Amino acid sequence: MILARVEGYVVATKKNAKMTGSKFLFVRPLLIDPANPKVFKPGTNTVIAVDELGAGEGEVVLIVQGSSARLGAKDKDTPVDAMVIGIVDTVDVKKEILYRANA
Repeated sequence: MILARVEGYVVATKKNAKMTGSKFLFVRPLLIDPANPKVFKPGTNTVIAVDELGAGEGEVVLIVQGSSARLGAKDKDTPVDAMVIGIVDTVDVKKEILYRANA
């Protein structure tokens, strides 16, 4: 699983028929900064993830990629490479809250 922040949305009106009704999120993985483990460091890459949970911009989510993403899809034959599997409430590292939803 990968911790990521939702940075935006992707709209594709023309897509594979199995993706009809799917919401696409533009997400950036979050890393723990080794120099300061009490803060997140944004990753350098971005990912487009299918979201069936209703995550919004700025929220922190858990995503999976590859075959795990396909297992989370409605149909295991759906062409999905990344999927949101959770909307994060809190992240606690070394007894410090790094993220709290709606804070």
